[in-house]
Amino acid sequence: MATVAALWRRARDYMKTKEFREYLTSVHFWGPVANWGLPLAAFKDMRAPPDIISGRMTTALIFYSLAFMRFAYRVQPRNLLLLACHTTNVMAQSVQAGRFVIHHYGGTNLSNQVA
Repeated sequence: MATVAALWRRARDYMKTKEFREYLTSVHFWGPVANWGLPLAAFKDMRAPPDIISGRMTTALIFYSLAFMRFAYRVQPRNLLLLACHTTNVMAQSVQAGRFVIHHYGGTNLSNQVA
């Protein structure tokens, strides 16, 4: 418990620094914050029927996020918030791609099966 308290104190002290305030007003923070709309929309769409999924757009979003994952890691200083955003988007879009493939090319329709 003491470790958690020390970690919390250290985080609180960091949030009071000038570097943290400058980070909050930089493109390294607001760019990834705006990009979080992509994975959040994908997570929301997981509840929708799979027939509305666009295979081409899902594939494009996977490759887009893969490219920006590399960029976020290679840029100096590393933008770990952007990396986390695009990693999450790749995972979410991959789930959507799996739903698309199963719906259009595989999987059995359970409602048409006779018991």
